[in-house]
Amino acid sequence: MGVQDYAESKLKPSVDLTGSAKECSNGPSIGVIDIGVSQSAFLFRVALPGIRSDQSKLKCEIQRDGKVLIQGIVTQGSEVLQGLSSVCQMTVEKLCSPGPFTISFNLPGPVDPRLFSPKFRPDGILEVVVMRYRRPSDPVDAWAPLS
Repeated sequence: MGVQDYAESKLKPSVDLTGSAKECSNGPSIGVIDIGVSQSAFLFRVALPGIRSDQSKLKCEIQRDGKVLIQGIVTQGSEVLQGLSSVCQMTVEKLCSPGPFTISFNLPGPVDPRLFSPKFRPDGILEVVVMRYRRPSDPVDAWAPLS
């Protein structure tokens, strides 16, 4: 395996899904992941369709070795939508079934778990930036993106 193959395989993480995320077969999948790398940080985005940040008890833990654990609860797929002239009770049938879920994967390198910035976007994407770990003895070019 060449350097480029190794770098590409590190950016395609092995993802473990449990609970509702694993059983989701009706609609969009929970746990689809994209990872970006810069000189100083990793950015990852996780698709969480149907998850509501105010009801899902969403929790994201990041360990120094780059292991990421996301936990939450898929709530019941029903909500009240209010338009200009009508109120509708909407039942969602194409999203994952209600219940707890976990998603775990590894980032391509070590990080500083104290320095991360999570954002749950309105489109159901959890977007997190976490700073790469750098020992004081590391040369400056050790921050270069994986190639």
